Amino acid sequence: MASKATFRTRRTPPATLGPLLAAARERTGLSQRRASVAAGLNRHYMCAVEAGTRTPSLNAARRLADVLELADDERAQLYAAAVRDAGYSHPGRTAA
Repeated sequence: MASKATFRTRRTPPATLGPLLAAARERTGLSQRRASVAAGLNRHYMCAVEAGTRTPSLNAARRLADVLELADDERAQLYAAAVRDAGYSHPGRTAA
């Protein structure tokens, strides 16, 4: 018997998340391209996260927090918004 696929509803990040990340990126002097490369993320994904149209996975959030040198309160906001069951954080994903 075939299992039914589970569809997730796309999660909308808090309105403050994109500007927080953009400000942190600018504070570190990185372009979106350089920040995305340093975090090992696609530039278009980085742009969408800053625009507020994508919510980062927890693993992507950790990478961004390190690259953007986020303060503890900024990290807390990012981690609270992060998705724990998608992208690199999906439980079905095997470690590379």
